[in-house]
Parts: sequence; structure tokens; C-alpha cells
Amino acid sequence: MKTPLLALAILLVSFDYGQTADPGPAKLVLFDFEQDSDLRGWRRRDDVVMGGRSKGAFALNKDGHAVFSGDVSLENDGGFSSVQNYFDPIDVSSYRKAFVRLKGDGKAYRFIVESDDSNRHYYVHDFQTGTDWQTVEIPLSTMYPMRRGDRLSIPDYPGKTMGQVRFMIGNGKAESFRLEIDKIWLE
Repeated sequence: MKTPLLALAILLVSFDYGQTADPGPAKLVLFDFEQDSDLRGWRRRDDVVMGGRSKGAFALNKDGHAVFSGDVSLENDGGFSSVQNYFDPIDVSSYRKAFVRLKGDGKAYRFIVESDDSNRHYYVHDFQTGTDWQTVEIPLSTMYPMRRGDRLSIPDYPGKTMGQVRFMIGNGKAESFRLEIDKIWLE
């Protein structure tokens, strides 16, 4: 059984014994979903917190992939659905990019991170999905800051610590959605 973030394995780059430079970590796997993955750390957060009527779900499918799916409603000033996982902040200063292997539905989504739970803002990367398996590459330094849907005039993600990962859909229209997630990692 692969465990969630709290029991991560950091893979090191192999190098010749004669080498003097430390190559640093090659990959940090945040989540690698499979049949017996524990999803208890993942929480839905829909627009119902503001009176909306959107409804998302997060579950494992028969292939062991996590599936974020549901319906976005614009009723009662709604318009988004998200799923998130908070964890003890980890040092990510050795990594420059996040990668997500996923299969989408042709819709736009957001990948969101938070540095830690004391910040009142988060950092966003918007991406478009296709309907085949793809790997989304996210330069951490280009993730822009937001709070409650408003872009902030502060620096982009500093990439020092990470304490949350979130996926969100909110395209300004009522729609059904389905995002299948295989793996999330940093390099």
C-alpha cells in the first residue's frame, strides 16, 4: 500500500562514486494513487460554504486512480467545486516544478498550493485538460497568489514550503466535470 504524503519516499539521483557535487533530490512523490490508497486526508470544498449548490466528489475508481467529479452550479451565486489535502508543511526549496499525471474531460482546472495553514492566500496554476492521459508540468515560480478568487499584488509562489494541494473547477458556467488523477510529484 502506498501511503499519502506523511510517509513519503524521496528518490535520490544515482551518481558516480567519483562525483563530488551532491545532485540533490530528483523527485518527491506527493501522491501516487492506487487501489488501496487512503483518501481520508482529502476534503471536498464546494461553493456551498457561500450558499452555492455545486457538488463535487472524490473517490478511487476500479483502476486505482483518484477521480474528482461532480456538477458545478451557478445557483445562489455559486460556481466552483474543489478537493484539497492539507498536510504538515514540507520543505520544497529543492524543487522547481510540480507534475500531475491526469486524464481530463476537456475542461479548464486550477492546481492550487498553500505554503502553510497560517497564510490567508494560496497560489494558482490554471491548466486545460484533454481527454487522454497527459502530464501537466507546473513551474512553481509562476504560480500566482489569490485570496477568495481575487488575484493579489504580492510576489508569486516562493517555493520554500508546501502545506496543501488542491484541484478546483470554476469556469463561470454550470457544467458536469470529471478529472482522473494518477500521480502528483515535484522535481
